[in-house]
Amino acid sequence: MNDPWHGLRRFTQARIALGRAGSGVTTAAYLEFQLAHAGARDAVQQTWNVDDFAEQLQQQSLAHIRLNTPVIDRTHYLRRPDLGRRLDDDSLQRLKQVAEPGFDVAIVISNGLSSTAVETHGMPLLQRIVARYTEMQLSIAPICLLPNARVAISDPIGALLHARLSVIVVGERPGLSAADSLGVYMTYAPREGNTDAERNCLSNIRPPDGLSYEAAAQKLAYLSREALRSGISGVLLKDDMPKRLLG
Repeated sequence: MNDPWHGLRRFTQARIALGRAGSGVTTAAYLEFQLAHAGARDAVQQTWNVDDFAEQLQQQSLAHIRLNTPVIDRTHYLRRPDLGRRLDDDSLQRLKQVAEPGFDVAIVISNGLSSTAVETHGMPLLQRIVARYTEMQLSIAPICLLPNARVAISDPIGALLHARLSVIVVGERPGLSAADSLGVYMTYAPREGNTDAERNCLSNIRPPDGLSYEAAAQKLAYLSREALRSGISGVLLKDDMPKRLLG
């Protein structure tokens, strides 16, 4: 008799139909679990090569600015999530010197909880996001490269840049089936005190197993257009994007 669970494994990375050896799992399943666990730990603990990312932006003539939080290292980042929502004093001064009168969009890139994600998918996703915003004729602030940040930091950055929208591309918390997932959070009228309910989120961006770069950029462009048109974002902004527009 065939076990239907084995057929379902083709459609998910979840750990199902692992088999067993006596009262435990098979050796192969156990080793796969250990490997996934190690990958998740590495994704969280490794540092992000911001210099390399900045060099790639320079080669593409994309204006950018390096910023920092008060976080000292990755261990400090995990223990003090509040510090990941703040800029250090030097970064605050640098942002205040960026030319006014403001921008349509402020984009922040951070490794967040997965350096693996931003190293693997950050640049190709950013390229498509910039292309979509350029097509929409939206002005983009210098791209902010910010290691060890949390999602909410996009609010003070967007406010300091006088941006109508803030967008943060950030490494998501790794799981045992995905250690390289990126998330994108968009907020209309960024300001201190915004809540998570005022953000729109795109998650699991990690082709070929998750959302593609192009699909994520198209969805973000649609949500951005609707946010600017209606003056709202988050739970108040409904995603009614026609499926035919999602390439």
